[in-house]
Amino acid sequence: MQPFDTHEVRNTVAPFENVNLYAADLALQEALVREGAADAADALHALGAELGRADTLALGRLANLYAPTLHNYDSQGHRIDEVEFHPGWHRLMALLIGHGAHSSPWQGGAGAQVARAARYLLFGQVENGAQCPVTMTYAAVPALKQAPKLALKWLPKILSNEYDPRSLPVEQKNGAIIGMGMTEKQGGSDVRANTTRAAPLPPSEARALFGEDGEQVFRIVGHKWFFSAPQSDAHLILAQTDGEDGAGLSCFFLPRYLPNGERNAIRVQRLKDKVGNRSNASAEVEFTGAYGWLIGKPGRGIPTILEMGSHTRLDCVLGSAGAMRAALTHALHHARRRVAFGRPLAEQPLMQNVLADLALESEAATAFAMRLARCFDQAADPVQAMLARVLTPAGKYWICKRGPAFGAEAMEVIGGSGYVEDSPLARLYRELPVNSIWEGSGNVMCLDLLRALGKSPEARDALAAELAEAGNGDTFFVAYRSTLMADLAQQQPDEFGARLLAERVVLAVQAGLLLRHAPPFVSSAFMASRLKREPGGAFGRLPNGVDCAAILARALVE
Repeated sequence: MQPFDTHEVRNTVAPFENVNLYAADLALQEALVREGAADAADALHALGAELGRADTLALGRLANLYAPTLHNYDSQGHRIDEVEFHPGWHRLMALLIGHGAHSSPWQGGAGAQVARAARYLLFGQVENGAQCPVTMTYAAVPALKQAPKLALKWLPKILSNEYDPRSLPVEQKNGAIIGMGMTEKQGGSDVRANTTRAAPLPPSEARALFGEDGEQVFRIVGHKWFFSAPQSDAHLILAQTDGEDGAGLSCFFLPRYLPNGERNAIRVQRLKDKVGNRSNASAEVEFTGAYGWLIGKPGRGIPTILEMGSHTRLDCVLGSAGAMRAALTHALHHARRRVAFGRPLAEQPLMQNVLADLALESEAATAFAMRLARCFDQAADPVQAMLARVLTPAGKYWICKRGPAFGAEAMEVIGGSGYVEDSPLARLYRELPVNSIWEGSGNVMCLDLLRALGKSPEARDALAAELAEAGNGDTFFVAYRSTLMADLAQQQPDEFGARLLAERVVLAVQAGLLLRHAPPFVSSAFMASRLKREPGGAFGRLPNGVDCAAILARALVE
């Protein structure tokens, strides 16, 4: 050491980077094959290497450090409402769009939803804000197909794998992205309380303004408290309509630029200063006579936009599973290399308990998310469609709810260095609550699960068939499954206990998947810690006898 050096830097851990995120994840590789997308393995291996590079991972940090900025006016005073992003954001968007994270399931092929889900899990380990507009673009496709003329014009741009961030009419662009605006100040999740109103234009006036594009055009006045990705080329919104043909909430398609090339009257008031998800622009807007095109039937806005909502909720599950996987990899990578009290953290029994518990949670989330994606692939099968109807709200509740505690525990593994902004754990921790809040909060999801189960016995039958696939080899699982199904068969579950019910459904499905497909040291530990005793409290409560070393060796291949 030099005379004035105060210390030597040692026993520190290099960042988790320049790794293949796919090759490091055995559980994801196995799920890809069993859920029907084995042909995508080579492409995912290449993507995992690209996403795990240090320069790619750095894009997430930069896009969040330099948050988007709103410019309401140009230098001449014209109203423009443009959002400026860091170049890192645009590179992330180009990666997602370029790899078809918004489009591939709609372009056909066996296992397309499962393959896309695997890509999305990998992208979730890099940056979560850019996933928001990509999710909405992906999810808008089924809703937009209910308006064939709009779909004919817009779908080629939406399904393009070329990211085009230019602010131009869609006819002049190489690709388009779609946003969404549902909630208002006075209602939040209660969208039926929305006050935004839509009045139909007389057909002659609409044709004079927009020609053939003038069919079913409405003039919209109101606001949205959360308007996701205001830079999008168009948004789907809900607004109240009057009239004999359909009073109530209707769904509308609001392009940013009108067919005549003018800007639509969508005024961005400000960008939200969010806890996390800071790379992504979320706005408050007012519609000062904006033009919107009707999607679906008048007064049927909620069922119409739920065509979008089921897919956005799938992505909430995938996004949370991906972020948890990221937190686990950073924590385990650190613990394998950081020495304390004479040996690596990952070799110390109490730390092994914590890390193995996190690894179980992450693998179970991945297994559930990939199985749910197969339901979407097989939506033409009524049983799979009904299973998705049950597992989507239940999974969005439980897996997204587990995220914040998971992130906090992973941060604590790293210690004080994990609690500063130099660490990726700080950003991950801020990101993890959002998937539980957006696209329907926890209570909304649990109420939706009750509706699915109460509407028809087919929902219970689909769940029972899925759980039966695990067989009868594990007596405790059989008892847990039997009790759950008996409770569902007796009567309509009561609202007060809906959260516990959603938790039980997801845990049963996760346990069944792990019993069927994971090594016994994984499935037995999951059963012992989640089904045989109440989950909850801190991570690191695994019972004696769990093979933590085997779980951790499987959790991250380095």
